[in-house]
Amino acid sequence: MKITAVDTIVVGTPWRELTFVELTTDDGLRGLGEARMLNKTDTLLACIEEMSRRYVLGSDPFDVQRLAWRFSWEEYGRAGEVTQTALATIDMACHDLMGKHLGVPVYRLLGGRFRERTPAYANGWYQGERDPGTIAEMAAGVVAKGYRGLKIDPFGAATAELSAPQLRRACDILAAVRAAVGPEVELMVEMHGRFTAATAAKVARAIEEYDPAWIEEPVPPHDVPGLRQVRAATSIPIATGERVHAVPEFRELFEQGLVDIVQADLTHIGGFTGLRKLAAWAEAYNVLIAPHNVCGPVGTAANVHLAVASPNHKILEHFNDFADPWVKDLVHGAPQVDAADGCFAPPTQPGLGVTLDRQACARHPRTNAHFNLVRDGWERRDGAGATAVTGVGA
Repeated sequence: MKITAVDTIVVGTPWRELTFVELTTDDGLRGLGEARMLNKTDTLLACIEEMSRRYVLGSDPFDVQRLAWRFSWEEYGRAGEVTQTALATIDMACHDLMGKHLGVPVYRLLGGRFRERTPAYANGWYQGERDPGTIAEMAAGVVAKGYRGLKIDPFGAATAELSAPQLRRACDILAAVRAAVGPEVELMVEMHGRFTAATAAKVARAIEEYDPAWIEEPVPPHDVPGLRQVRAATSIPIATGERVHAVPEFRELFEQGLVDIVQADLTHIGGFTGLRKLAAWAEAYNVLIAPHNVCGPVGTAANVHLAVASPNHKILEHFNDFADPWVKDLVHGAPQVDAADGCFAPPTQPGLGVTLDRQACARHPRTNAHFNLVRDGWERRDGAGATAVTGVGA
């Protein structure tokens, strides 16, 4: 079996663009991959085209370790976000092809079934004004859908520091959400790497009373000393890693005990091949994984397969019930959260178990969305900060 074609399809929403990659083999099988590339879709498309011409066309989809090695060593460069994302989309599609060729779900290729249910937590649900009562009402709606966990960034467009009024507003929002969802629902507090270490430590102390399941990216991903300072200031578990794109770059975090939940993104760290290595390494340090997942249905399906087979998987992020719920219609067989327990069931179909609907994709052309987390009102995900681009990626 050899790969004979690599096709890309981009779907646009007001705040994100989803890039689908479809591999075709000489025996007619099709394999799917997907990534949401933050603000660099054109760059990703160019990378996929170049790397596919060099390494993918004519290759055997079973040779994923060799493919990952070539993307790194033969390129003679550090693994960066764009290259690792291009690799991830192709690695994901290769696993889809392997599963279809063998007639088994992908998780069977990853070690088999470890768990029967994969817990999910909701993101993208707080699309409104930063009013505590309004957000609390939306949070109650999330729980009504069956979710046992939800994440929120209550800090507006803050960067580096947080004023006293801003901190009070954030605390009021968290207090209202906690009161609305009760003590049994996990509440994840997203910081988006906004703060200096001193500010993050101050914020962590202020929000401890709301019993967060974790604080996420309290400082920028490069600030290991700052993360150490935050660790010393709070007992709240620390989650980080979505903007770390190479497995070896987690070394300091593991060896210094600075991370409790690893959030590497399957679609930005080389796909199944990269994230499986990281998950095993995390397990050696008794650390859980909760992969970052802002994808549509294909990336989410891939994450469910990984979760089913991973002993140290904690919970999976999910946007597609709240931010652009129509994206589930881009495929047949989209994974769904069960309202009875807030979990995904193990997939049953060969490969990833999803099939792309190209006609549905065509109804949502590119938007050239620019998602700007330091713009006031970014939470609304209404595309108000999108940058109009002409003559590019048409």
